[in-house]
Amino acid sequence: MKESSHTLFSMSNLAILISLLGLPGNQSPLFSIDPGRGPQVPIKTCRIVGGGDAPRSRWPWQVSIQLNGHHHCGGSLISSQWVVSAAHCFDFSSLVSSYRVNLGEYQLSYPSPCRVSSLVSQIIIHPHYNGTRSAADIALMQLTDPVQYIDDIRPICWPGSSDSFPDNLTCWVTGWGATDSDVSLPPPKTLQEVQVQLIDTAACNALYNIDPDPKIGRDPVKPNMICAGDGDSGGPLTCDSNGTWFLLGIVSWGDGCGQPNRPGVYIRTVPYGEWIWGYVGSGNQTFTMGSCTSGMNDARPSFSSSMLLFTILLIISFCLSE
Repeated sequence: MKESSHTLFSMSNLAILISLLGLPGNQSPLFSIDPGRGPQVPIKTCRIVGGGDAPRSRWPWQVSIQLNGHHHCGGSLISSQWVVSAAHCFDFSSLVSSYRVNLGEYQLSYPSPCRVSSLVSQIIIHPHYNGTRSAADIALMQLTDPVQYIDDIRPICWPGSSDSFPDNLTCWVTGWGATDSDVSLPPPKTLQEVQVQLIDTAACNALYNIDPDPKIGRDPVKPNMICAGDGDSGGPLTCDSNGTWFLLGIVSWGDGCGQPNRPGVYIRTVPYGEWIWGYVGSGNQTFTMGSCTSGMNDARPSFSSSMLLFTILLIISFCLSE
């Protein structure tokens, strides 16, 4: 028997898109943008724990998941209507209507003029998730309507099983997490970035086995987890492969914040590709795994040339006027 996912209470009649640049679901995206095509590989080395402002527009798939109007967790845009985050970010006692997803966010204290704030139609928790350090600490959020891609809002690629990301590869973690142990990100709460190296699972377990925490136990890092530096819960661990950015991991758990011998632990995304595809991939031209080139290149705007030019100029004018 197929095991069903735990789906939180879903809004229906009250699902209203709060969006500056949203498109109706039956229209194609205005721009043909390759998912995962972020800017050039950044060269600045810095950390979320310890500080390091990310340049604006560098990580366009990063979202802020808001609970009752406050930043709650990070997340990643993987298609025009779906965001992925960590399952532990969601409380079954909170209604879906309590959550929003802010896209194109940069400084939480000063909303971007091109920010899109979307309501959520449903939240889907992986059926195997059973606790904070569960191997299936992954969840999907469906936005009420598709978002329109601009420079500050575009999806990241989902890696396929054939994609290779070796240990010690340098990747990046982003979010609005703490800058030090028990120290919240100060105003204006600018998006942070940190360059990290992937750590072999055995090596990571060896570190956690040094004076192990009884609550965690020995060898807590499972095969479908990955280790790197600390990050913002639910946020992305992104790796560049030949100019395309892939979502390799989702911030899951750690022992403290920036503590010695305690790397951050992430959920590997590859093992959950089929589960994600079951919800996001069917008939969705903006979500692909692996090559990450067909979906967005095949999308064509449904506007005439003159209307397309007018719309582009209107968007640019609006963003510059704010």
